[in-house]
Amino acid sequence: VGDDLYEPTFVKNFPEDTSPLVKQHRSRKGVVEKWDLYVRGFELATGYSELNDPVVQRERFEKQSLDAANGDPEAMEVDEEFLQAIELGMPPAGGMGMGIDRLLMAITGL
Repeated sequence: VGDDLYEPTFVKNFPEDTSPLVKQHRSRKGVVEKWDLYVRGFELATGYSELNDPVVQRERFEKQSLDAANGDPEAMEVDEEFLQAIELGMPPAGGMGMGIDRLLMAITGL
C-alpha cells in the first residue's frame, strides 16, 4: 500500500490481529485505534492508543501465542509481567513514533 501513497496520507483502521497491544476502536468493531502516516511512498510515523484492559490484553496474547506455536515469527508470547503491571491499573495512554532519518528523507526528497 505505502508505495502508492506519495502525498501525505494517513492510513487507519488496522485489523485487530495486526496490533495486539493497541486499543480496540471506540466505534468500529474489529479494528484498532492506530494510524500510519505515509509520505513519498514510505511510512513516516505511526501512532496508536495503548490497550489498557488486562482481560482483553490476555485474550490477545493467548491468540498470539497460538499463532507463534503455529509458526508465525511475528506473533508474541504471553507476557505475564506486563499483564500484572496493567492489572494494577494503567491510565489511558498513547504512543507515536517517527524516524528522524525518514523525516529528513521526506524533507529533502531523498
